[in-house]
Amino acid sequence: MKTDTIAAIATAISESGIGIIRVSGEDAVIIADKIYRNSKHKKSLLKYDSHTIHYGFIVEEDETIVDEVMISVMMAPRSYTTENTVEINCHGGILMMRKILELILKAGARIAEPGEFTKRAFLNGRIDLSKAEAVMDIIQAKNEFALQSSVKQLEGSVSNKIKNLRQEILYEIAFIESALDDPEHISLEGYHDRLTVKANHIINELGKLLDSADNGKILKEGICTVIVGKPNAGKSSLLNLLIGEEKAIVTDIAGTTRDALEEFINLDGITLNIFDTAGIRNTDDQVEKIGVERARRISSDADLILYVVDASTQFDESDEDIIRMIQDKKSIILLNKSDLDEVVDEKFILDKIKKISNRDNVYRIIKTSAKEDKGIEMLTDSIKEMFFHGSISYNDEIYITNMRHKEEIRDAKESMLQVVNSLEMDMPEDFYSIDLMSAYSSLGMIIGEEVGDDLVNEIFSKFCMGK
Repeated sequence: MKTDTIAAIATAISESGIGIIRVSGEDAVIIADKIYRNSKHKKSLLKYDSHTIHYGFIVEEDETIVDEVMISVMMAPRSYTTENTVEINCHGGILMMRKILELILKAGARIAEPGEFTKRAFLNGRIDLSKAEAVMDIIQAKNEFALQSSVKQLEGSVSNKIKNLRQEILYEIAFIESALDDPEHISLEGYHDRLTVKANHIINELGKLLDSADNGKILKEGICTVIVGKPNAGKSSLLNLLIGEEKAIVTDIAGTTRDALEEFINLDGITLNIFDTAGIRNTDDQVEKIGVERARRISSDADLILYVVDASTQFDESDEDIIRMIQDKKSIILLNKSDLDEVVDEKFILDKIKKISNRDNVYRIIKTSAKEDKGIEMLTDSIKEMFFHGSISYNDEIYITNMRHKEEIRDAKESMLQVVNSLEMDMPEDFYSIDLMSAYSSLGMIIGEEVGDDLVNEIFSKFCMGK
């Protein structure tokens, strides 16, 4: 484990009121003291108490003042990394932050790798791996639910659940091993039935965590939403309305949108990762054709399709093609341009859907007008009903939002199902122990107790610099 002293800019590198440079390691205070001056007391940082903050100046080797700062000192082990830590609060100019960082590096620190401060907190035992990953989730949270879920994970909601399940499994492993080693004093009589009950209980708990994973992923990353429709149906106008600004080009010329335009929007607490796509139609234009194929490809991976129909024009073969394309997807059909004379109505659409896809009750149909801002509230309610049973609640339920965790939980559940299978086949007890240990190890991967260096390095390489 690296014990040298590291430093990095911990705030966004942009013009701001305050910038923070973080220094961590055994020599953090010694290094910071080389470039810090307190003109009033002439006191060294080494003589300050831990968890105190002080006013002073950062200086160059010739004592030229670089900036006026507030500097905090946190001595091991009571810091984020459990190491000696100094944080320099300076003026937030890009040039200023880089200048101070350069002085720290010249004084003996090295530049931190991405996520290295949090990695050291993990390696030094202050947080487990699931909590470390929650730190990055907090930074990347796109909505209130994702933020609250990540904060709860940092507090230990997932970690504590996993540790409790591992403890239950470990007890059974220890009991079996003890009974096999000392059969005269530890009896396995009746253990078959007791272990069956315990294994099914653990399987049920793991199943609940897995059931939460799909919703957790959607709430964390957003609902992958694709707007489809034939050219000039009003797709780009809808996107602009949802975003609240003119991001997509809107004209009366069919085929204006040639490529997918991606945006993140927050719709009453719901994050939509939304794509506006090229209008779907048969075309000889090679560029537009590429856009249409890309629209089809993106739609195949979508969580939700918003199919925009121009209610003021006749239904044609392009619309029928779209219905076939989305028939196996969660879809909301928007009868757009409802402010104009209606040519296509809800009954017509339902009849067409039933004829083409033999499905008449799985689509929500909403009348909208991007021009008059109509139907958006109903659209929001429909999305909530489709994905969250009508509402988003910020309760104490544990959500698995990390797909790495989901895979390990799935592996653990498979191992526990093997335990039950061995019990049903009346296999010897050491068979139970093997699968119990496999489940124990899989869950250990989540909190970092069974994880290798390569995975740890991969996880923290995705962190931002300074964290």
